[in-house]
Amino acid sequence: MKAVTHDLALDLALPPGYRVADLIAFHGRDVEGVAEQVAPDGLRKGVLLDGVPTLLDIRFDGQLARCRIAFDAPASDNLQAMARDALLNVLGLRIDPAAFAAFAQDDPVLGPLLARQPGLRIVQSATVFEALTWAIIGQQINLTFAIALRRTLIQLAGRPHASGLLCYPEAPDVARLALEDLTSRKFSTAKAETVLRVARMAVDGSLSLARERDAALVSQELLAIKGIGPWTVNYVLLRGYGYPDCSLEGDVAVRAALHKLTGSAQRPTLLEAQRLLERYAPHRTMAAAYLWASLSDK
Repeated sequence: MKAVTHDLALDLALPPGYRVADLIAFHGRDVEGVAEQVAPDGLRKGVLLDGVPTLLDIRFDGQLARCRIAFDAPASDNLQAMARDALLNVLGLRIDPAAFAAFAQDDPVLGPLLARQPGLRIVQSATVFEALTWAIIGQQINLTFAIALRRTLIQLAGRPHASGLLCYPEAPDVARLALEDLTSRKFSTAKAETVLRVARMAVDGSLSLARERDAALVSQELLAIKGIGPWTVNYVLLRGYGYPDCSLEGDVAVRAALHKLTGSAQRPTLLEAQRLLERYAPHRTMAAAYLWASLSDK
């Protein structure tokens, strides 16, 4: 018997110059595609929202993103709002790059890159919890290994959607795991403990993952959690909350880009990178996006 889904159709207008290829590249990093499947004209992503397996099916049609949201249960108003919120995140529509473009067009470091790559956007994770767990998983390891660990977490704690895609888990799903579930699958003990810690804190209410919160308060709460440092906090603020002024001086790629673009003899220290990034406040999130892009810019 075919599973019944409850569908919601939604068309979102895309700004001029919207960079579809960037979105496809970000969401298509896991070639095995257990929770995301990408194609040149769109993507499908599975995510748990309020406990309901949900499929975000996006197809690009000129200046429109034609979206179908398929829920594996009747969709309450709150669930529909969560799905629309997730769509804005995965489409990178939270931060308008125009403000940074006007701010940095004459900047000697990023101005030339901005002219060559207009309209760069910050693509986000579907939910704050996804961004937080991905940031913890990705700490101090290479991208290929991080993607493999992320896939493991989805396979262990995610649930299937009627479409066949697995859904990225929510905090209650991860909180039910045992430490050995993760450490037996190549998670370090410290990384596994931190993932489980934040999931259980989110479940018991000692950690709020509500999106509309003050950045300073979010930073303070996250930094107080064992296993989370400044880089993780800023990455979560960027990929999860969509804050426009995240300083990522602790990011290895950001520091490598500053080294390349400034022509300095040595890679900047954390303090030097922090000082270099201060010139881009209050747009340091977009500065990070362009610094990342500069490493593959010809």
